[in-house]
Amino acid sequence: MSAIRAAVVEFAERGYEGTSTESIAQRVGVSQPYLFRLFKNKRELFLAAAAYSLRETVRVFEEAADGAGEEGVEGAMGLAYKRLIERRPEFPLMFLRIYGQAAAARSAGDEEFAGELRRNWVELWDFLLLRLGGNAEEATEFLAMGMLVNNLVSLGFPPGHHVWCGFQDEDVPVAKEFQE
Repeated sequence: MSAIRAAVVEFAERGYEGTSTESIAQRVGVSQPYLFRLFKNKRELFLAAAAYSLRETVRVFEEAADGAGEEGVEGAMGLAYKRLIERRPEFPLMFLRIYGQAAAARSAGDEEFAGELRRNWVELWDFLLLRLGGNAEEATEFLAMGMLVNNLVSLGFPPGHHVWCGFQDEDVPVAKEFQE
């Protein structure tokens, strides 16, 4: 497992403050000093994990949009996101950690850190805006629905719970603990 993918899992589970670089090194199977040869510090590793998560999502959306059939670009990207978070359940929680860490950085007066975290999110927004024909309302609605999915998945709501009632059954991501 790469150090960045391991960092995504660790940060998603424990947050920025609750994650140690030692736990990331153990997950990868390397020493902590080796990890610090790859990344200067925990902050740099968090930024790499955040960038990876968002860029991987853009990559998945891009592949889906390129291969969209009769479901259209938006439908193809929605289905691709569902499959991504079923495969990588740490992603929705990592996104919430990114937002939380950006807010914490801003509160602490660290606008540089917050700005670095926002930069990758802007790439996601710009990609969606472009792929949805420059329609900001559609891009906003798509992201809003994705953020709702992230929240419901992160809160652990199982399929069939009434909070999913606005979704079609095939649109509800099924976390591993709820799969048969």
